[in-house]
Amino acid sequence: MQSIKALALLAFGLLCAPATQAEPLKIRMSYIQPVSNWATMLFQTPGLARHLNQSYTFEALRFQGTPLLVQALAANEIEIGNFSFSAFPIAVANAGLSDLRIIADEIQDGVPGYFTDQFVVLKDSPIKSVDDLKGQVLGTNVAGSGTDIPLRAMLLKHNLKDKVNVTIVEFPSSATLPMLLEHKVALRVMVMPDYADPKLRNPVRPLFTQADAMGITQLGMWVARASVIEKNRAALVDFLEDALRQERWYYDPANHKAATEIASKVTKAPPEQFDSWLFKKNGADGDYYRDLNGKPNIEAVQSNVDDMVKLGFLKSRIEVNRYVDLSLVAEAVKRLP
Repeated sequence: MQSIKALALLAFGLLCAPATQAEPLKIRMSYIQPVSNWATMLFQTPGLARHLNQSYTFEALRFQGTPLLVQALAANEIEIGNFSFSAFPIAVANAGLSDLRIIADEIQDGVPGYFTDQFVVLKDSPIKSVDDLKGQVLGTNVAGSGTDIPLRAMLLKHNLKDKVNVTIVEFPSSATLPMLLEHKVALRVMVMPDYADPKLRNPVRPLFTQADAMGITQLGMWVARASVIEKNRAALVDFLEDALRQERWYYDPANHKAATEIASKVTKAPPEQFDSWLFKKNGADGDYYRDLNGKPNIEAVQSNVDDMVKLGFLKSRIEVNRYVDLSLVAEAVKRLP
């Protein structure tokens, strides 16, 4: 009898016990370029990430280019990819990832008054115009990336094509200056923060910009799978709230010195290298545009996708609006002052 009572009491206790707290969502997020991509700058400011290690954990993973994110998301190796305008439609149309959703802004290139990627040649190069690139070897990081497509778009405007009038080769961003100085390539794109580094910038001059080639491009946007959103909506809203709070902190002029020191820690470059441009609106001498409410430029994405159809990277047009879910970031914004 005593054993029966004991079992009954144990069962009652289990029923009344509080539910076990769910494990935090593990958010693995990609980045390509340190500092310019938010993944490297988030969670460097104590006290601003109020939900970190509670509803979610965070890990930043580096990739050579945005096309590589397609297979990572398909294999559920990352929860959020910082897709370029170019990698996103390829993932949807070519890889069949129809459940991808654009959830937030990261970087926009070519917004008036802000930085746009620079396609450069050596200062002493005889190349004075895009037409002079005929017969030359040109460098890119990854075919189909957010800087590769503008290069090809500009070439097309001048009736130049890869493997016909020019040769485009892939190599890591870190090899930008050596490849130019050794005359292995005649042209290479320079992004921030590389363009702000005097050692990299002084030997070169711009031939054209990404904005010249394609206008405004959604160079980076956060993308997640619909299934991940459905299962983890609350945690993702918490993450976006924390991310936007940190982004706004970085853009506060009162925090500029601290921001340069964080950028220095991330890149191992001196903080002075970031002082004149980081998070500033100053044209080619400033930073990219970022929407501090996390709202991407969907009209620009659609225009970018249409250009990719013209270039032959996509067989048919996709309607970008079908793959957008900005409800999470909208909810996150409401929580902020």
